[in-house]
Amino acid sequence: MTLFSRFSAHIGTALDALVARGALPDGLDRSSISVEPPRDPSHGDVATNAAMVLAKPAGMNPRALADLLVAELGALDEVTEASVAGPGFINLRLADDSWRAELALIHASGDDYGRSATGKGRTVNVEYVSANPTGPMHVGHCRGAVVGDALAALLEYVGHDVIREYYVNDAGAQVDVLARSVHLRYREALGEDVGAVPEGLYPGDYLIPVAQKLAAEYGDRFVGASESAWLGLFRAEAVSAMMDMIRADLAKLGIHHNLFSSEAELQAAGKPADAEKWLRDHDLVYDGVLEAPKGETPEDWEPVELPLFRSTRFGDDQDRPIKKSDGSWTYFGADLAYHFQKAETADELIDIWGADHAGTVKRIKAAVAAMTEGRKKFDVKLVQMVRLLKNGEPFKMSKRAGNFVTLADIVDEVGKDAVRFTMLTRKADAQMDFDFAKVVEASRDNPVFYVQYAHARIASLKRKVAEAGIAAAQPNPARLDEQELGLVKLLAQYPRIVESAAAAREPHRIAFYLGDVAAAFHAWWNMGNDRPEARVIIADDAELTATRLYLADGIGQVIRGGLHLMGVEALEEMH
Repeated sequence: MTLFSRFSAHIGTALDALVARGALPDGLDRSSISVEPPRDPSHGDVATNAAMVLAKPAGMNPRALADLLVAELGALDEVTEASVAGPGFINLRLADDSWRAELALIHASGDDYGRSATGKGRTVNVEYVSANPTGPMHVGHCRGAVVGDALAALLEYVGHDVIREYYVNDAGAQVDVLARSVHLRYREALGEDVGAVPEGLYPGDYLIPVAQKLAAEYGDRFVGASESAWLGLFRAEAVSAMMDMIRADLAKLGIHHNLFSSEAELQAAGKPADAEKWLRDHDLVYDGVLEAPKGETPEDWEPVELPLFRSTRFGDDQDRPIKKSDGSWTYFGADLAYHFQKAETADELIDIWGADHAGTVKRIKAAVAAMTEGRKKFDVKLVQMVRLLKNGEPFKMSKRAGNFVTLADIVDEVGKDAVRFTMLTRKADAQMDFDFAKVVEASRDNPVFYVQYAHARIASLKRKVAEAGIAAAQPNPARLDEQELGLVKLLAQYPRIVESAAAAREPHRIAFYLGDVAAAFHAWWNMGNDRPEARVIIADDAELTATRLYLADGIGQVIRGGLHLMGVEALEEMH
């Protein structure tokens, strides 16, 4: 049990004792009690809002309840001081042995330090990327791919069963355009001069191999044939080839989904019709006429009766059509059925969307709330676009794909680790600049380098000890000084950072925390530049060297664990 989870248990035991002697009512909701470091370290090591949270429902004065809790908690062997601050916050100061024990736990737990079972027994479906299968991944998909993948890893680490899903939009008009684009390249592969790619078709050279394969297999069979003779075949072949390309692009980022769901298969299986029937049976779909568009009414607008979902019941601005006037499904109608399908196998749904889809969030949340009768938690995380820069100036890369910068271009330019870490250095819904020069810069201003350099420095210590011929000794944690115990206090926050990042669905918190750990480590390391006695390796003191190496290994373990959650390699050497 980690330190902060242990103190959560101590507080629970103290509350139970107060209940047992009648000083506190039984049955109070304790779910909002927090146990965390005080904002001001001078106030102590552990703080809790227990008295503040429970006082009102208990009909008590917060400070009076805090005084009762302080009496209980102050009696613990590892608590050296317990006090009440402000209106009822409780601050605890711990004995140094508590931190030495936590460092021992980090070593004993290894890669499992920070792992928890808070999500055990719950399945979460994380759907991310889901780019149209019309070409390679581009920079617009990159950030959402990383955020979704890191979030999935984080949720798994705290005990959830996670489904990493990619929704293949292979039933819309865009895949017909793709098929026509391939047909043009197919004719070209057979020797026809097709000229410039017409506007409205996909111009990228990535379609040429697909077309060449079809030309080799079918010859000129479809050159003069009607579109109906080849559209379905070319569409299926093109989508398959594009999905192979997309999987390869994602693999460059270390991203592998375990479920690919096809919109075309969803519709062929009648899932949208099933969803419509269920909604009609529950009076959530009716046939009605939409209001005319606000402002000037278009000349071609006419009132048409359509099946409308009652999304206004769930906070939306207006009811939404699930079919078009020609009887085909709207994007919302198909999306509604897709989420209905996802909800059958998961307790919670999380979608990672580009910020350009913000306008549809309210309606899909309304649909999921309706279809699951509020039983399934559903969240949409919006990811802002990324602006490409080099040395602060807009950067135009070569565009091998036709008219956009590919994800593969970016990874090839700076490497997977730089891309993944950088994409997690800001909240997903905040604008981001990706500066190609900065993300490979060897300076403390580059968080990717700064964190990886900390790990590489730690890895170098063992080599330096061996080179110096210092005899092996057992570490003596009693020799850790106040600043070094301060490092352990920072490491001890890792499990609660992991849990809070998972609970908030915010993987960027791991990157922020690792930046703090790296800064603290480098500050400790750099003390030795001015004070030889503060160096990790002390040639004539094997025990102190072993002790400081023990601390450094603990720091390295936490950095390694956090980087692993982000999908970033912890480097042993940097050149």
